[in-house]
Amino acid sequence: MSDSEPIAFRPKSGASLQGGVPTRREPPVTAFDRRELADILAVYGRKVAAGEWRDYAMDFGRETAVFSVYRRASEWPLYRIEKNPKNARKQGAYSVITATGLILKRGHELKRVLEVLEKRALYVVES
Repeated sequence: MSDSEPIAFRPKSGASLQGGVPTRREPPVTAFDRRELADILAVYGRKVAAGEWRDYAMDFGRETAVFSVYRRASEWPLYRIEKNPKNARKQGAYSVITATGLILKRGHELKRVLEVLEKRALYVVES
């Protein structure tokens, strides 16, 4: 064996060879894309400016991506904004869920689903 000859490694179980180079198959991860995160962070920024929300966390799993919103860092999330691609053809991939597990809104378009988090002022209508 010379210094210019490459070392050939055998792939472990579960790995495959692509072009003679062993690669490991990572499980697919569901995540928010840049546009989705921009929409979520726009709502989050308005709520932080209003003093209603303080912290957030993101969790990307194999089946769902979750953006959790907190009033304080040490308590349960007030809301969870979830993306579940398995539900995309049925009820919609996006949902907003409360801390108790109540689904506030579900849909195919993220902006429409996020509207449930925006408080609208109530007006007195006189007739």
